[in-house]
Amino acid sequence: MSSVATPPFIHFDSFWIHSDAASPIPPCLSISGVESASFGVEAGGKWFMISHGKKVARLHRPADQRKALLRNLTTDLLRYGRITTTMARAKAMRKPVEHMIQLGKDGGDHKKRQAEAYVFDKELVESLFEQAPGRYAERTGGYTRIVRTLRRRGDNAEMAIIELV
Repeated sequence: MSSVATPPFIHFDSFWIHSDAASPIPPCLSISGVESASFGVEAGGKWFMISHGKKVARLHRPADQRKALLRNLTTDLLRYGRITTTMARAKAMRKPVEHMIQLGKDGGDHKKRQAEAYVFDKELVESLFEQAPGRYAERTGGYTRIVRTLRRRGDNAEMAIIELV
């Protein structure tokens, strides 16, 4: 008998096989013979669930901060018509902006209340509901345009100009 101790597991073609396996532990739950029931990803001391098939860009923020950011960006775009932001934020804000313009096109009191609940400026909602039906009458969608610009100096983030068409 050799003096070298054998490990309690054997690595064989990317599967973990337990040597004392009266009841074998599934490969996804066994790491070095220790059981764990983790299904997330650890990053910086925090556990995140893996977001397969989710369409919402999280923008590295909690849900309340993300919603406030998108509301502010939407309000600014409707106010100024063109803003410069990162590509990820521009792509994330495209959907709420187009929804607000669609509400303005449809008109009506209920749609106006929905827009006022999202956009911070009530006078902006009034002007949106006055101008949107005439300006976007022939369009069925695609009210925004995203144009790539130079990367941001400092962190090299992709920048874009998002504008109303």
